[in-house]
Amino acid sequence: METMLSARGVKKRFGALEVLRGIDLTVSRGDVVAILGPSGSGKTTLLRCVNFLETADEGTLTLDGETLDMPRATRRQIAAYRRRTAFVFQNYNLFRNKTALQNVTEGLIVARKTPRAQAEEIGYKMLEKVGLSDRAHHYPAQLSGGQQQRVAIARALATDPEIIFFDEPTSALDPELIGEVLSVMRDLAREGMTMLVVTHELSFARGVANRVIFMEGGAVLAQDDAEAFFGNPREERVRAFLSTLGGLGE
Repeated sequence: METMLSARGVKKRFGALEVLRGIDLTVSRGDVVAILGPSGSGKTTLLRCVNFLETADEGTLTLDGETLDMPRATRRQIAAYRRRTAFVFQNYNLFRNKTALQNVTEGLIVARKTPRAQAEEIGYKMLEKVGLSDRAHHYPAQLSGGQQQRVAIARALATDPEIIFFDEPTSALDPELIGEVLSVMRDLAREGMTMLVVTHELSFARGVANRVIFMEGGAVLAQDDAEAFFGNPREERVRAFLSTLGGLGE
């Protein structure tokens, strides 16, 4: 498959703590890659580094053949890179004083200078795509957590990204609301959207992702296609992790 995104030798420290210890990562076009691992393994830091929300201390990042030196990338390079990617946060990051539609269109109008009428047309389409066409004029306080996260996904889709990064997209949700967000992500996967997803939802990773990466202690301990990862993991640490969470074997 065609490689879309690759990261090589990604390292990150916070003071004396080495959070990422030379991560290599490859995502092919159309991949849904799930990043699993225990708390503190570096999953979210890795995701934030590959979208320049954190500055890596070392490493290179290549998107469709264009390579960036991660610690030395300029603002212009980062801005151009982000125009081709999107990020969905675990806590939605919506503007509380703007409607769902305004949250979806704000980046188009302000950052990309899209005419308002065109931006709103895109916004309505993206809200319809995530099942919220009837909530376009509701404010975040009038929406459930699941609906807010779907607005955040619509906002990401509105920029027509080549890849979407998801950081624990269901971790802030009540259990009964998780399904509606995962359903939207399943639909995106079926449509061929390339996604890199930090998640603790084993059912999503097993049922939707085609590849799984397991991190621990700031390193990639294992990676495999999803069927092999869950059905017959080679590493004992992975077997123990999955067994504890009830995700091992059939």
